[in-house]
Amino acid sequence: MSHIVIGLNAFHADSAAALVIDGQLVVAAEEERFRRIKHWAGFPSEAIRFCLAEAGVSIDQVDCFALNTDPASARTQRLLYAIKARPSLGLVIEKLKTRHARMGALEHLQQAFPGETIRAKLVPVEHHLAHLASAFDCSPFDSALALSIDGFGDFASGAYGIGRGQGAACQLAIDEHIYFPHSLGIFYQAMTQYLGFLNYGDEYKVMGLAPYGTPVYLPKLREVVGAAPGGYALDLKHFRHHRDALNYQWENGEPKFDRLYSSALETLLGPAREPGSELTQAHKDLAASVQAMYEECFFALLQDLHRRYGMSQLALAGGCAQNSVANGKITARTAFKEVYVAASGADAGGAVGAALVAARRAGQPRTATVPHAYLGTHYSHAQCAEAIAAVRDQLNAEQVHITELHAREELCERVVQRIIAGDVIGWFQGRMEWGPRALGNRSILADPRRSDIKDILNSKIKRRESFRPFAPSILREEVVNWFEQDAEVPFMAQVFPIRSEQREKIPAVCHVDGSGRLQTVSAEHNPEYARLIRCFMKHTGVPILLNTSFNENEPVVCKPEEALACFLRTKMDVLVLNNWLLERNPMSAVSTNSNSPIGALET
Repeated sequence: MSHIVIGLNAFHADSAAALVIDGQLVVAAEEERFRRIKHWAGFPSEAIRFCLAEAGVSIDQVDCFALNTDPASARTQRLLYAIKARPSLGLVIEKLKTRHARMGALEHLQQAFPGETIRAKLVPVEHHLAHLASAFDCSPFDSALALSIDGFGDFASGAYGIGRGQGAACQLAIDEHIYFPHSLGIFYQAMTQYLGFLNYGDEYKVMGLAPYGTPVYLPKLREVVGAAPGGYALDLKHFRHHRDALNYQWENGEPKFDRLYSSALETLLGPAREPGSELTQAHKDLAASVQAMYEECFFALLQDLHRRYGMSQLALAGGCAQNSVANGKITARTAFKEVYVAASGADAGGAVGAALVAARRAGQPRTATVPHAYLGTHYSHAQCAEAIAAVRDQLNAEQVHITELHAREELCERVVQRIIAGDVIGWFQGRMEWGPRALGNRSILADPRRSDIKDILNSKIKRRESFRPFAPSILREEVVNWFEQDAEVPFMAQVFPIRSEQREKIPAVCHVDGSGRLQTVSAEHNPEYARLIRCFMKHTGVPILLNTSFNENEPVVCKPEEALACFLRTKMDVLVLNNWLLERNPMSAVSTNSNSPIGALET
């Protein structure tokens, strides 16, 4: 009989579930994709339903639910801190309430699955151990230093240790934690708020803004945070998280945080930027300084750990592992030679890690290497046809031409011609991606050679800040010809400098500093996307497509119905749903298969 584990990140932003059978990762999904609220917080009941259905198992077959938190961890450190710092009673009560909610997961399961028999036990997994497993266990490394850095989890903001072995011989343990109240994640989040970006997860905006400035505020930020042996340290007078009962809540699933910085930070740097106000050069310089300060602490820690352990391979996770700019500099700025960044570094990834840890505790082997993130939902050609038929009146009203193309080469040729013409493509294929990035299955695609395509995308669909870059998807074997570093980057988790002689050829994906947050694409792991990029290369000589997430101020689309809704409410030119090609203003009239259930839609 199979051993089945479901891992959970619950009652926090980026709630998620992952399912592991006999030690092997099978499926994983974030709750936001089903609830349609970004970073959805709460209990991931819909993600659990998907995992069960996809694996073809019932909830009574699950052996354990692994939760990426352990209230029993760091008890001594919690007690010592409470005695020494005497935090407000409100802060203590808030922490206890959160811990109680998370450990009530079995009650929430019973509510979500009324009448079902749940025989599984609840297995708590320390927060950072779950993060480390989500990176090391899924990596191709036989041995590596595993590092987790984030805001906070189980009273710690970081942890590191060594992972060794394959199969049943795999071992992973934490050597040291970096404990509350010091946190690089809190530093970056607080500075993101100070710069007027208040939504949960807005740190990527600071990363995108940073190349437009120079780090002139670095000396002042060294008064706020700095490197320390085996970690980093905050000057706590600039922060509130350690003494006040900050309000963390989710209204209809949307996570919201109180202000993390204190008035002392405004004394040091001046008044915070008002959300929505003009971004001045001073703000751009501060963003550059924040990124530089983070990198200074991050690389100092990595160098310290390399001296201590002598490992050449690094497995990285935690919310700070989403800092793709810093990740891309690791091998250049430290002694590490190879880096594997978890597909979902933030707390959603803890669902995968918790499941893998629990499975190994039960005697199951380490999961096979996870070289891709295609672990989510998928829909048949017939299901896509039904979704199209349901909105046929709207499609007819907009004179959308629909073609059924089962010859994949012909489909690629048609799509590439539209891309070359400057059109914007919605590309919905195969299994939905696990993690925060669209990786060629739920993507919006465009021509990276066009200097005007950013404006076209923002006017037609994305409507986002002009300083934010778009990413290049590149054939794996072509990386060495287009980027200054050659590496496998399947999860779009590292930014590399683009070769100077190539930059003017791909202005749409070349950031102002000459870099690109690449995604490497291989025919082995995504044959459809690789075929499309290769077709584009055949016509243009460029093995790259501009790739951004298939959404419009919402989570990445999950179902064909959501892809159609996004297509209809925006000015997207083309939508590809599996073998269905939907075109506004088609370049040539090609008859729809008259036997298809949507043949009446032909215009």
